[in-house]
Amino acid sequence: MEQEIIAMPRIGDNAPSFEAVTTQGSINFPDDYKGKWVILFSHPADFTPVCTSEFMTFANMEEEFTELNCQLVGLSIDGLYSHIAWLRTIKEKIEYKGMKNIEVKFPLIEDITMEVAKKYGMIQPGESNTKAVRAVFFIDPIGKIRAMIYYPLSLGRNFDELKRVIIALQTADKFSVATPADWRPGDDVIIPTAGSCGVAKDRVDGKDEGMTCYDWFFCTKPISKEDVLNGIK
Repeated sequence: MEQEIIAMPRIGDNAPSFEAVTTQGSINFPDDYKGKWVILFSHPADFTPVCTSEFMTFANMEEEFTELNCQLVGLSIDGLYSHIAWLRTIKEKIEYKGMKNIEVKFPLIEDITMEVAKKYGMIQPGESNTKAVRAVFFIDPIGKIRAMIYYPLSLGRNFDELKRVIIALQTADKFSVATPADWRPGDDVIIPTAGSCGVAKDRVDGKDEGMTCYDWFFCTKPISKEDVLNGIK
């Protein structure tokens, strides 16, 4: 028997659309979130320890993402009543790393048919045929996929990195720059390569004020942390 081919959306694609029931009511995705950034993420199953630690962390950081005009939307292939019972258990019983009484207010999608998970390539047979991997999709305010990160079932996500990705994408859009390895707000950003040799030489000669050029193709400039965070709001 031939193995089913799992389609995966690509960076730059329109986010696949769907309607779904969630713990916060029905949604029409991504249309309901136009004008906002969205982190759409999947987890393997309710009532599992890694997923519990992740949902507590997401909920604890939700206000930080909200300040970045970013909506969180979760998904697993469990049913709505399982979602509700699990989130209630998290709030009433689980204390982890100083987090307790954590209420998950962002929507968690019911996907028992795996329709949405399959649209987004979250079911990967090499890992599991019956559970979604830990996929993360960063979707911009016009509904385009801008970045994706996939993790296996056993690996919990790095939430500092998820927040860093959102800020970096917003910074690139706002200031027409790129961000170098390990970039954090306040670090120098990269100026896109010049379009002509004459401009490139000016860059290397340091004639563009504020730039540091290491060669014609590699120039940086400072943007303060305050300017970054104020500019993306």
